[in-house]
Amino acid sequence: MRPDQIQIDQYQPQLAEKISRLDELMASLDLPDAEIFESKASHYRMRAEFRIWHDGDDMYYAMFDSNDPRTPIRVDQFPVASLMINELMPALLDAIKTVPVLRHKLFQVDFLTTQTGEALISMLYHKPIDEDWLAQAKLLNDMFPHCHFVGRSRKKKMILTRDFVMETLTVEGKKYHYQQVENSFTQPNAGINESMLSWALDVTRGESGDLLEMYCGNGNFSIPLARQFDQVVATEISKVSVNSAQLNIAINGMTNVQVVKMASEDVSAALNGQTELPKQLIQAGMESLKPNVVLVDPPRAGLDADTVELIRKVDSILYISCNPETLKSNLEALSSTHQVERYAVFDQFPYTHHIETGVYLVRKPSE
Repeated sequence: MRPDQIQIDQYQPQLAEKISRLDELMASLDLPDAEIFESKASHYRMRAEFRIWHDGDDMYYAMFDSNDPRTPIRVDQFPVASLMINELMPALLDAIKTVPVLRHKLFQVDFLTTQTGEALISMLYHKPIDEDWLAQAKLLNDMFPHCHFVGRSRKKKMILTRDFVMETLTVEGKKYHYQQVENSFTQPNAGINESMLSWALDVTRGESGDLLEMYCGNGNFSIPLARQFDQVVATEISKVSVNSAQLNIAINGMTNVQVVKMASEDVSAALNGQTELPKQLIQAGMESLKPNVVLVDPPRAGLDADTVELIRKVDSILYISCNPETLKSNLEALSSTHQVERYAVFDQFPYTHHIETGVYLVRKPSE
């Protein structure tokens, strides 16, 4: 997203256009009226990545147009990013411009911030970083006491204090705490994430029994939803996310959630009877799990055919989607057994074509 494409006074028209496009795509499906969750018009994004452009004695943050990847677009402020990122951007450059070991061959800076005032700054180099870099980076860290710094070069990572931040999300008046690790997926729009979690709690409020979750990430949904179910088994393929999820479960005091490191395709194959139930699923209590609800939050590719077959066996399905096209295809496949009871649009990524949606499906009554 280029800065010159962001027109904050056009937030409502861009959202209306996005919803109109989504309505047209989904017109052939039997959907209820959409519940629309608007984003803040500015300073909503908790993370941002910038290239660093060197021009003689000057250096600045830059982005590139996909149609012209060689011409940098200077970025002094980024209105969609959090206020903290915008405050840090000039302060960081001022601090490193006169320090050769920090400045030389720095090609990218990534920011990850929280609603609680923490920031993680990753500095990426086209050169080896060493003890000289670390010594100067420690001085830099002293200048930014609320920040954590990470240096990266080819096959090397140096962590000054830690490589994660702790975020707090407030959902229905209750606070939940999450570790968010550098280079791992987290929801970028914290306000919309809170809305997504509140909506997920609302649509499942009348449910009981157990919950099966696939693509659980760092436990973003698992932890708030756990209070509405007897047992939760959640699966995730990323080792970093699994480790964060297990930590987040512990610090939030959830005792009824088990996380298993396993690809969704392998989970589906085992639960569909195509393979034996793996030991890690047995240890997590899958043999005794009786899920009334399955939660899926897949990548843009959507659900594979085996996973669709698996979730159609469960009475209720909570599907969070980042790609309306694959969501539509999956909903068509599920339409023989389930109907959409609730439908939501979350404007997670204003000023872009991306659309985040949520659907809650229930089994059709027997005829």
